[in-house]
Amino acid sequence: PLNGKTAVVTGAGSGIGRATALRFAAQGADLVCVDIDEDSAEGTAAKARELGAVAWSRKVDVGSAQAMQRLANWVAKELGGADIVINNAGIGMAGGVLDTSVKEWDRLLKVNLWGVIHGSRLFAQQMIDGHRHGHIINVASAAAFAPNRKLAAYSTSKAAVHMLSECLRAELAEHDIGVTAICPGFVATGIANATVYAGASEEEQAEKRAKADALYKRRNFSPDDVADAILKAVLNNPALSLVGAEAWSTRLLSRFAPSLSRRVARIDLTP
Repeated sequence: PLNGKTAVVTGAGSGIGRATALRFAAQGADLVCVDIDEDSAEGTAAKARELGAVAWSRKVDVGSAQAMQRLANWVAKELGGADIVINNAGIGMAGGVLDTSVKEWDRLLKVNLWGVIHGSRLFAQQMIDGHRHGHIINVASAAAFAPNRKLAAYSTSKAAVHMLSECLRAELAEHDIGVTAICPGFVATGIANATVYAGASEEEQAEKRAKADALYKRRNFSPDDVADAILKAVLNNPALSLVGAEAWSTRLLSRFAPSLSRRVARIDLTP
């Protein structure tokens, strides 16, 4: 169903990004695999080529407006523009508002929020200029609906991505460009091993990362499950796609039992 479509995937070097790129490759799309790790991006592109797809890799820091502009310019010049954009790149961070330093807030928001803003606005304009009836996927999280005293920065960034997607969907509807926010629960992507625990020592961080990674693996919810949801979203254009029991439960709790959601927020859910 995606024959002749060009899809740009950020954070394509591993996890949800890699699984999504390969799923789209199997459906006939041409891939632009974007990651800050050049080797990982090329690794995904190589796997996509093995599936018969045409694929390129690009090293890009999604938090940089200039780098994302160069990416959009390259896609427009070399490929004629993007039909599908998956703003997936993201990093993890745990800690309260008071524990998280300005530097840590800045780093997380540049990737998790600004990366999505850059990818959304640049490629949306490209689709409009090229009269393409495309689709933009913004990967948020179940954390968008679940306040927690120890996930302040991460939850804030993902809630912002959800609202950004809702606003952009309304703005682009007249151009026949779809926008979907994807909100997965706990996915075994390796993000737990890279999560920063604000205010914790290196020893404490290592211990927490190991425990979190074990929990994610025990949950056994794979990036392929999220890739399936992303493909369905591109084909069916829902405003919101909840993936996994955690996403459904946090969404329902926030809507129908907000006082209980606020009580749960007082519990430290990090390892």
